Amino acid sequence: MATLKDIANKAGVSTSTVSRVLNYDATLSVGEETKKRIFEVAEALEYKNLKRASSKKKGTVAIINWVSESEELNDVYYMSIRMSAENKVKELGYDYIRVYDQEELTDETTLSGIVAIGKYSQKQVKKLEQNNVPVCFVDFKPYTDSDCVLVNFKSAIKGNIDFLIGQGHSKIGFIGGEESFSDGTGQWIDPREKVAREYLKRKKLYRSEYFFTGRFRVEDGRFNMLAALEQLSEEERPTAFIAANDAIAIGCLKTLYEKEIKVPQEMSLIGFNDISTAKYITPALTTVKVYTEEMGRTGVQLLHERISEGREASKTVILSTRLIERESTCASRQ
Repeated sequence: MATLKDIANKAGVSTSTVSRVLNYDATLSVGEETKKRIFEVAEALEYKNLKRASSKKKGTVAIINWVSESEELNDVYYMSIRMSAENKVKELGYDYIRVYDQEELTDETTLSGIVAIGKYSQKQVKKLEQNNVPVCFVDFKPYTDSDCVLVNFKSAIKGNIDFLIGQGHSKIGFIGGEESFSDGTGQWIDPREKVAREYLKRKKLYRSEYFFTGRFRVEDGRFNMLAALEQLSEEERPTAFIAANDAIAIGCLKTLYEKEIKVPQEMSLIGFNDISTAKYITPALTTVKVYTEEMGRTGVQLLHERISEGREASKTVILSTRLIERESTCASRQ
């Protein structure tokens, strides 16, 4: 595991700056470029066994991220997928262009294929496929015959709930997130929240007042945890929360710290994604490991099959997850 010092040395900043950036310290005054460099170094140091890139170029692949460059810093989940896709593209011998807005693709852009990371409306999917090159979607399944790479969210959320029940928790809350398609045509519905509601109902532990929703950001995690503490008495509040991503969980930790509620002794917390920052915050975050590196690599590999082999049948790859137990969870004391 890379240390804060390793990241600081490679990013050319102090260890203190790295720690504060990875902990989303809002009082730290550093530029966006410095933050981006620190996050990218932290992600890059997670990658292992990178193969040497091919010197023979096979064409150009567009790697499109549905979030903006600045939004990548709010949740480095998509940054991690994007970086691994770029590494795999180079390994296979393609050039690539990095795109944060699909409108940047013009008719003059000569492409061999497209890797589309994130969530896309039907209108956006149709426009991507009008480029008449293979398209692979990562972290999203469109209503078309395109290839896609998905995460087994259903199994992961059920595993989280079973884990907490096994630790004696019977009052389990959920803080989720909502996102809108970038073209403003509607919202993407997170399956994690739906599964959590259904599975807790099956276990006869569901309480609607234990569910909160904002956006997938640190500040929304802070706000929603504060709302939970204000709306529910100490006797009635959950002893454990599941957050829909690590950014939300980090925000929850900040509120709990400010309100002097001890984690995990008084409140257990599970995140989702295992972004590079999860292990560096205090307490280190128990979270679901989503194999973002494998997501990016698999998306590019599927695209490469279409390009090089002419495969016609579409493929959907569903990747497993793994719960990483760290310091933010423990057995219930109630």
